[in-house]
Amino acid sequence: MAHEKNHDYHILNPSIWPLAGSIGAFIMLFGSVLGMQNNDQINSISDFAEYYWMFLVGLLIVLYVMYAWWAEVVTESEVGDHTPVVRIGLRYGFILFIMSEVMFFAAWFWSFFKHAMYPMGPQSPAVDGVWTPVGIETFDPWHLPLINTLILLCSGMAATWAHHALVHENNRQDMKWGLILAVALGAIFTVFQAYEYSHAAFGFSGNIYGAIFFMLTGLHGFHVLIGTIFLMVCLVRLQRGHFTPERHVGFEAAAWYWHFVDVVWLFLFAAVYVWGG
Repeated sequence: MAHEKNHDYHILNPSIWPLAGSIGAFIMLFGSVLGMQNNDQINSISDFAEYYWMFLVGLLIVLYVMYAWWAEVVTESEVGDHTPVVRIGLRYGFILFIMSEVMFFAAWFWSFFKHAMYPMGPQSPAVDGVWTPVGIETFDPWHLPLINTLILLCSGMAATWAHHALVHENNRQDMKWGLILAVALGAIFTVFQAYEYSHAAFGFSGNIYGAIFFMLTGLHGFHVLIGTIFLMVCLVRLQRGHFTPERHVGFEAAAWYWHFVDVVWLFLFAAVYVWGG
């Protein structure tokens, strides 16, 4: 009785995962620095593996830590450790994470607008600067970029459908099909983005437009990939009987993340493809 829990909080047991994740992240950083010293010698996947092997080892460690740590969090939820108070804390934490992501994207948008409005010329920005840089052929925003916009918006609608089906109707079948549709559309978006990259008339290096374009769209594409995996995990959990109308923080976080990705793409489409082109 002396150790009986009489509060609404969840006291975590000592865990090795924060330390393991830090070690994996350090190995990734150290390995990437070593690999970048030989970038000019990388012409194939085998060359990449040879020079970035330490980075890949660190990446595997980080991925395993993510899987094991989040599996423990799911288990905590299923055994009842995530009380209403704990769920509020998890939501606040995820909101802060999304805010940090907003600042990350804001930095790249700031760089894009700065160079677009004040392009640097050889003598004077006001006289010689041209945007887009001479020789850059931008994408037509009203073809594949517009299609990708519609695909991502439809995927967000499907995620909202799944959320509504669970919370308001407790309809797990509709939730399943909403998640399947959201995941499929997210995967199609990624394929179309890769196709667009393969037909780009400019590269990542050698010009400021290409560097910022690929950083912004590539960073967003990475978030789309992560969000798609996030929704796939929710689909697997749904099949295993997880989530109720009252307890679904994991799916709620995935839906928030997916809508964040949608909103960023709308800004990116309007600023980079339409205005910036």
